[in-house]
Amino acid sequence: MPRPQVYDRDAMLDAAEELAVKGGVKAVTIRAVSDRAGISNGAIYHAFGSRGGLVGRAWVRAARRFLALQQQAVDAEDDPIRAVVAAADAPAVFSEQYPSSAQLVLGTSREELIGEAPAEVQAELRALDTNLRDLLIRLSIAMWDRKDAASVAVIEDCVVGLPTGLMLRRPMPPTADTRRRLAAAVQAILSAK
Repeated sequence: MPRPQVYDRDAMLDAAEELAVKGGVKAVTIRAVSDRAGISNGAIYHAFGSRGGLVGRAWVRAARRFLALQQQAVDAEDDPIRAVVAAADAPAVFSEQYPSSAQLVLGTSREELIGEAPAEVQAELRALDTNLRDLLIRLSIAMWDRKDAASVAVIEDCVVGLPTGLMLRRPMPPTADTRRRLAAAVQAILSAK
């Protein structure tokens, strides 16, 4: 009895990610992924169900990588201020370690990528949102022993707003000067609370 052929899902996701980064979401077709990954169209449909499933899973994988790096950066710090700075610096680290994933998740609208995503991918995205929210709350508690909306919003400004303004609107990876400015801005906001 012949063994079923096993396909590398990561190779398919890599191909989808590269196509999305280079040509936009519209460039991610089953045929283009098939050609790039050297895998049949049927294998891609079998693995992901649809083009929307493939694109959505590529975005989820990139977002998971980012959140894992951010969590590791926070976990490595004992000082809460340094932990918030590390969380804010995570996009820079992410862009160095996973350049294509960083371009996908940090440089492309989530809505654009996942509009066609099936329900299970949508559920995974909601879980990732919850993970990020939990990290923001954890940092707020570490900083001020508070988790009220205003305190968490300050952490969100530091971890999401400032990196978006200082790093993500420029070519990645950011320069050392940009990263230093980001760290100084985060520390200034935390000290002003």
